[in-house]
Amino acid sequence: MSSEHAEGLSQHGIVVGVDGSDQSTCALLWAAREAERRGAPLYVVTAYTVPVFAASSMDAGYATVDDDVIRESAQAVLNESLSHLEGISVDVHPRIETGDAAGVLLDLSEEAELMVVGSRGRGGFVGRLLGSVSSALPAHSKCPTAVIPVCTGARLGHPELGGKSGRERPSATVEPVVVVGVDGSEQARMASLAAAEEARSRGLALRVICSVAPFNGSLAWVPAPVDREALHADLALQLAAGRDWLKSHFPDVDIWVDLVDGPPAEVLIEASATSELLVVGTRGRGGFAGMLMGSTSQGVLHHARGPVLVVPDKADPRLDDRKSFGPMIAPVR
Repeated sequence: MSSEHAEGLSQHGIVVGVDGSDQSTCALLWAAREAERRGAPLYVVTAYTVPVFAASSMDAGYATVDDDVIRESAQAVLNESLSHLEGISVDVHPRIETGDAAGVLLDLSEEAELMVVGSRGRGGFVGRLLGSVSSALPAHSKCPTAVIPVCTGARLGHPELGGKSGRERPSATVEPVVVVGVDGSEQARMASLAAAEEARSRGLALRVICSVAPFNGSLAWVPAPVDREALHADLALQLAAGRDWLKSHFPDVDIWVDLVDGPPAEVLIEASATSELLVVGTRGRGGFAGMLMGSTSQGVLHHARGPVLVVPDKADPRLDDRKSFGPMIAPVR
């Protein structure tokens, strides 16, 4: 069964891709707890492809043998992954799919409630789930995608899974807050709605961050000198208006906004270390006020120190009344 014809899910739930690496185990454990919290079924998926040389240079009999051997390896990966779910009360549906891992998961995202992958994975025929997939899937998934770094293992009670040093070192304190990065784009507003929903469902506060990148040589195209104080004042007004708008839809959520100086990716990566969840949109606006999810998106995903939820761009009627609450950054034409 190819990824293009992967069977759909029996019911909407959470799909997690595994390949036997520590990264995928962290993603699996996080996904299982999320499924338990939501009362949703959990689909544990691994995918494999038959090497091209086996199909092109050997006869059909050898190709079949190779497929069996690789499928047995995939089954071993799946069985080992499932062993980590002992003691977790969740409805588990294990699946082995043939086809490109990114394609398989992308197909399943059409019916899933949430996709979950690790930030990086292993190489080889059975793996490749978490390397290119954690880059490609969030940008094209039909549903939200959570990308889980290996250092999250410490939060889940499994510090042995990695993240003991450097940028993967776990944070000593995780605050009861969901963080969302905004830049005035429609995609960021969609992300802020999703972040507020996550905060409400978890009983947490919501922190809305807008970062202003330093002015340097890369901004030589700016046509006139920029008054930084005026820019900050304007953005502060827009953030306050955005907070009022969110509060109108989520009156029971504690929401505060932060205007932070610094490169957007670095600001969000730092925030991910101490937040329960970081939420971003799939794309952002250009220009010196934003770029939260443009060229910096992959840096956030691959260097975050906590779970990152990437929200796809879609229509939402709640976006229509944003302009009634005050200043907005004009849409990019």
